[in-house]
Amino acid sequence: MREGQAVTLGLIVGNRGFFPGHLCESGRERVLQVLDREGIGAITLDPGQTEYGSVETLDDARKCAELFKAHRDEIDGVLVALPNFGDERAVANALRFAGLNVPVLVQAFPDDPQRMSVADRRDGFCGKMSVCNNLRQYGIPYSLTALHVVDPESESFAADLRRFVAVCRVVKGMRGARFGMLGARPAAFNTVRFSEKLLERSGITVETLDLSEVFGQVEALRGDDPRVLSKIDALKGYADSSLVPSESMSKLARLGVVIDEWIRANAYDATAIQCWTSMQRYFGVVPCVLMSMMSDSLAPSACETDVAGLAGMYALMLASGKPSAIVDWNNNYGDDPDKAVVFHCSNLPRSLFADQPPCVGYQAIIAGDVGKENTWGTVEGRVGEGPFTYLRISTDDAEGKIVAYVGEGKFTADPLDTFGGYAVVQIPRFQQLLRRICLGGFEHHVAVNRSTVAEAVREVLVTYLGWEVYLHEASAPSGS
Repeated sequence: MREGQAVTLGLIVGNRGFFPGHLCESGRERVLQVLDREGIGAITLDPGQTEYGSVETLDDARKCAELFKAHRDEIDGVLVALPNFGDERAVANALRFAGLNVPVLVQAFPDDPQRMSVADRRDGFCGKMSVCNNLRQYGIPYSLTALHVVDPESESFAADLRRFVAVCRVVKGMRGARFGMLGARPAAFNTVRFSEKLLERSGITVETLDLSEVFGQVEALRGDDPRVLSKIDALKGYADSSLVPSESMSKLARLGVVIDEWIRANAYDATAIQCWTSMQRYFGVVPCVLMSMMSDSLAPSACETDVAGLAGMYALMLASGKPSAIVDWNNNYGDDPDKAVVFHCSNLPRSLFADQPPCVGYQAIIAGDVGKENTWGTVEGRVGEGPFTYLRISTDDAEGKIVAYVGEGKFTADPLDTFGGYAVVQIPRFQQLLRRICLGGFEHHVAVNRSTVAEAVREVLVTYLGWEVYLHEASAPSGS
């Protein structure tokens, strides 16, 4: 599910009969209006099916579950709204009977201190604890609003909804994701080892294809094939390729056609490619610009067959609806402990660069080894200023678990004279993060995205995928 695709929530309106029914009736309408305003679809009982369209009894729970099951393929998450105390058993039963296995957000209405009589008292403050207690007993994972009770028309709840929508997108996308891995891991990169089995257990399938098969298919393509000519036009329209020799452009285009058809035939959501050095020695280009184009079109592509890093790119893209990149934590920036240089050769998506269009060049690092003529295809430039989220996912094979760290920082305008795709980043308490990376044995690669979605991503990975995640915060947690 990507940006622009509608999200639909199942809505459970909790009720408890000896609390004022009019609060439940008006509360349901208020929540539906807010969902509509946020562009979120809603599937919920109507007042003709249960009292006020709410869920209070066992029969109500069964009706709600049947409705949700009938719309299983549409529902991305469930919002539990408590205009009054609510019946915790009915809410938990409705979710258990429906068996949707989607994210759940619990919201409770606040009381007005001036309206605390029997006729207007809500007690959602208390009821929310009871609902959460029962969901935990039932083994149903759930998310919370930032405030314990929150007015549905408030900006705070709007922010809760937007974060929850991101959670729903990531959960739906990660469960059932299909990744294509093109080529073997470069021998010199033990850091990108990963466990296919651990990813599969979380719903992420990885399938492989040998580079020799791709090269064979490329050799069978003529340079004047309409598909190749169309790909050349796409490459020229994507980035300034005026320096690239025509022979290299033809190779890139033919390789791009084969990769595109491989992805389409196997319905891959994202790819990881062995970008060096076999491709340069035996074919004569770097695939960076092709990978950049894929990432920019929200089909992430990671270099050096870093599949675990690709999972981070994909999660960030799902959360934000924006392109992700993979970079190295690469250099210090002078003596500033909270700044660093991030870099890749690069395959960064076009939309990240400050100057448009970026330039297609050659891979200067390995040109001295394999020859400049065999390394055309990098996308070069500086990343534009602004906030970003970073995420690293890693499979801890020895412990049999998936681990990650996530946080937010900003791309700065600090001066830097270098090559490839690069940025200066500023991250609060960066030295503590670096220590965590090294002591935890994390890779030098990290996925980045021009968004602020760290909280939503952490929520998904911990609450709904059951991974072990460190959230790096701007200030040290209390007691640390």
